[in-house]
Amino acid sequence: MPLLAAARALVTKAPVVRAFSRSTFVSTVSRSSSSVVGSSVHVASSSPSASSCPSRSMSTMDTMETGTKTYMSLYPEGSTDGGIRLGNIVPDFPMDTTHGKFDSFHEWKKSKWAILFSHPADFTPVCTTEIGRLALKYDYLAERDCLVATLSVDAVKSHHEWLNDVVAHCENEVEIKFPIIGDQDRSISTAYGMIDPGNSDSQDLPLTIRAVFIINPENKLMLSLNYPACVGRNMDEIVRCVDALQLSYEKSIATPANWPNNHEDIPMPDGTRSTEFKGSVFLLPTVSEEEAKENYPGYHTCDVPSKINYLRLVKKDEVETKAAK
Repeated sequence: MPLLAAARALVTKAPVVRAFSRSTFVSTVSRSSSSVVGSSVHVASSSPSASSCPSRSMSTMDTMETGTKTYMSLYPEGSTDGGIRLGNIVPDFPMDTTHGKFDSFHEWKKSKWAILFSHPADFTPVCTTEIGRLALKYDYLAERDCLVATLSVDAVKSHHEWLNDVVAHCENEVEIKFPIIGDQDRSISTAYGMIDPGNSDSQDLPLTIRAVFIINPENKLMLSLNYPACVGRNMDEIVRCVDALQLSYEKSIATPANWPNNHEDIPMPDGTRSTEFKGSVFLLPTVSEEEAKENYPGYHTCDVPSKINYLRLVKKDEVETKAAK
């Protein structure tokens, strides 16, 4: 368990339940090289400022020393081979979009969460439904401090023309409020690993994969999804991921499998069973016992054969109470 080992090695105040070698910690953290994967930002003319975006509430990292800040330090900010991995700072780029031109993707999303959502091509069936369904989620995401930008290798003019079909086909007569980026030279798609630069010139139709990148306010990649052209994405799952990532970032917690439909019935120390933990979350493994008790005094440790106290559940209402403080 290298991640758990490194996490517990970082938490000096927490009781030691298992001995982990320093070499394990060093091998994990030493990969946090200062090199950042990115491409140079070229200045585009007549660029609207990022302030032209609708104002949103700010999402801020939890202040617990052994929480999110420590947990995120386990992920390197840059890669050594040019790839983009979780925790890396994503490449910056100028954008030509259906909402105008922007000098910098990083400036456009400054201090906000963002989803970069690629589709293979305009005027294709699955992509048409995906943009429509994503548009239905836009207001929900905007309320959660999360911007949305989509991308394909088509020209911006093509995007504008195609959007008429998107709106007409979607049963809810949606409004497309997010920008669609034109990436005709495939530079953005290549930088984000959506196209293999070694193969793109030889392909008759080098299209991007269906990719989703969820990026935090520090421009770090928090989640990526890759789908083939024949399978459309589930927007409810993407929204669930944003909710889970933001809750983790802001409250130093981790969401269990199938959250929020998890732990509907669990055993208690007195032999009874409880249904009060549905939708509960785990404390991050880096959170010390001291800060756990200070911030979440009612957390419950699940009993397991190993007797290691790592399954620390916090009820949904206790997380909300901390949010209100």
